[in-house]
Amino acid sequence: MIKKALISAAGRGTRMLDLAKDKPKHLIEVNNKPFLYYLLSNLKKAGFTEIVMVVGYKKEFMEKFFKSHEDEFNITLVNQFEILGDERYGTACPLECVRDIIGQNNFLSVYGDNLYSVEDLKSFNLDDDFSYIAGLPHLEPQNYGVLQVGEDDFLKKIIEKPKEFYGNLINTGLYKFSPEVFNYLNKITLSPRGEYELTDVINLMAKENKIKVRDLRGIWLDFGKPTDIPKVEQYLNSYDKKNN
Repeated sequence: MIKKALISAAGRGTRMLDLAKDKPKHLIEVNNKPFLYYLLSNLKKAGFTEIVMVVGYKKEFMEKFFKSHEDEFNITLVNQFEILGDERYGTACPLECVRDIIGQNNFLSVYGDNLYSVEDLKSFNLDDDFSYIAGLPHLEPQNYGVLQVGEDDFLKKIIEKPKEFYGNLINTGLYKFSPEVFNYLNKITLSPRGEYELTDVINLMAKENKIKVRDLRGIWLDFGKPTDIPKVEQYLNSYDKKNN
């Protein structure tokens, strides 16, 4: 059974505008608790009890948050800016920072501004030699990375924000990785937007049939912009009513 989960949360959260001006967006409150609290709670309920969190922007606020919740969550904080500097950027960078901590273990990987159901998180506790990516049908796939699926659920490719229609199954940022993923980090180069992209790593793995696609069954909530806050509130309120 996998115990380790990586949370990537070093970004500045510019899409949250002034709400993230003086703290990481992951700590913006929803129903009187930081959004990050709900992600951590769901990970814990799903059995991921060893959290490695990569931080950077306003890290002192993260340190304060974790100190106040150290009795609830077992968390190792890693400062991306200290390891890589603040100019090397991209979704692949957190993996560079945790190679030694993760070691030869399988691990879950999520972003700190995404929320998934406990059931879906549990379904990604797959302690085998493959890596997995979570897909979800979406009405506007052109705004996301679209997953091309081949035989036996192997990922063929991720196509980022396609202008043509390639299907409606999108990447939701939930992954289970084998330690083999670290072998691909030094094989990618800067993307056209000047970042080191995790999707480039995944596409290299896909060429060698190293990664499979699993569909989400429950919710996926993105916490990237102010209009996402009431959506998360609505979900949490309905969840509480359902379970009380």
